[in-house]
Amino acid sequence: MDKNFKWRVLIVAAALAVSLVYIFPSLAPSLPTWWQKALPSDKISLGLDLKGGMHLVLEVQAAKAVESALERTVEELKFNLSKEKIPVNSLAVKQESGQVELQLAKEEDLEKLNKLLDREFRFLVTKRTTRDSGRLTVILNVDAKEATKIKEMAVRQALETIRNRIDQFGVTEPEIRPQGDDRIVIQLPGIKDTERAIALIGRTALLEFKLVEESRSPEAALSEGLPPGTEVAYETKVNRETGRETKTPHLLRKRALMTGETVTDARVELDSQFNEPYVSLGFDARGARQFERITEANVNKRLAIVLDGSVYSAPVIQEKISGGKARITGSFTLNEARDLAIVLRAGALPAPVKVLEERTVGPSLGQDSINQGLNAVLVGFCLVVIFMAFYYRLSGLIADTALLLNVVIVMACLAAFRATLTLPGIAGIVLTIGIAVDANVLIFERIREEVRLGKTPRAAVDAGFTKAWATIFDSHVSGLVTSLVLFQFGTGPVKGFAVTLTAGLISSLFTAVFVSRVIFDYLLGGLKMKQVSV
Repeated sequence: MDKNFKWRVLIVAAALAVSLVYIFPSLAPSLPTWWQKALPSDKISLGLDLKGGMHLVLEVQAAKAVESALERTVEELKFNLSKEKIPVNSLAVKQESGQVELQLAKEEDLEKLNKLLDREFRFLVTKRTTRDSGRLTVILNVDAKEATKIKEMAVRQALETIRNRIDQFGVTEPEIRPQGDDRIVIQLPGIKDTERAIALIGRTALLEFKLVEESRSPEAALSEGLPPGTEVAYETKVNRETGRETKTPHLLRKRALMTGETVTDARVELDSQFNEPYVSLGFDARGARQFERITEANVNKRLAIVLDGSVYSAPVIQEKISGGKARITGSFTLNEARDLAIVLRAGALPAPVKVLEERTVGPSLGQDSINQGLNAVLVGFCLVVIFMAFYYRLSGLIADTALLLNVVIVMACLAAFRATLTLPGIAGIVLTIGIAVDANVLIFERIREEVRLGKTPRAAVDAGFTKAWATIFDSHVSGLVTSLVLFQFGTGPVKGFAVTLTAGLISSLFTAVFVSRVIFDYLLGGLKMKQVSV
């Protein structure tokens, strides 16, 4: 017997043992504590088509990102105009055209304005300049390349932000991928509370801190007209006993003193006095200094905390607040507070998103898919086992043993690499069974030819494996290249098929050649069989 035979047996035994360790959590209803601490405990994740869940197609309204960027640019331009001592009569964004309209107080300042734009705002292009009654008006546009860049960045940021939110929401193996220029496809296996998921994903989460305008009541402002530089936002409170909503108007200054860009942490805590949940915020060093300056300069004034245009609270600043901490209070349930903390930690969406398609796959349909898929695997496996045993006799049983180990290894790979098993993935396993058997058929037919030539059983087996190896290797490598290309460039069902096919091809090369050869060597060397049953 080959002196390396024991090592080869140990390799096969180790592969079987490791595979069973990874598969066991998916088969056992519960795992003992010691297993969870010492050994792998991840179950095989099921895709949307098997587990049920939610399918969403979102459209990122990237044009809104350009508008937001333009609003921020106007604020920066105001600051720079003041710094350069260039007086203007008006400076605003025209919402209907998406252009910046700037009216200079002095016509001779046009050259200074152009120099400022060339130096600091190169992405703003002068569309036209008009003179009317001694007034000089400059119309500015965002450069087309810059607008395209902002839109592309908005989609990428939205994708990353949504991924962060879903990861914190606790969905196992979500699929989040871009589609086209401005769409995002989301699949959430096992999700049950679909309304909560949509609210969490689609919330813009623009956090702003604005001063409350105390010079006039909100009611008077609504009836008589808003003072310049102010706006009205509403605070919504829900009576938990009656379920009735009440909306309280707040008159706020439009300019935000601070936004949520500097928030580094947001978590749910319980108020010790009323036992109600609130969201505690933590700022980075820059945000902490900024918040400290704001509170110091506005003691005894009310500071409204505004999220997506709605006021959550408007407390009175009693004293300077240092340490980089703040809190958002309101009539929260625990889940609402948790979701608010998630979106604040994950960051604001750069642009609103619109749900274009929503589809829910029920768990009963998923279970039917699992049953049909398992039936397909079992029927295919049994037919192959019966045929191989009938046609190739003992050698066929050896191939069946290697085939069973192949399926075990494929399932273990799915658990080990946390891959998702989908319905096309089950089709990949069925195809793997056929490919694995095909390799053994090539070997057995070569062995038959060698036996007919009068060679000894040992020589016939050696020649059969050696001569069939090149063909088997070539077919498996070409199939592996194809499956890797499908995995790299495919999406959804195609990728699910490629995952199991890739694992199956690698496993098949091991089981059909290495494992089968070990069994033949044991029968011919250890048990001293006088002929090959093939």
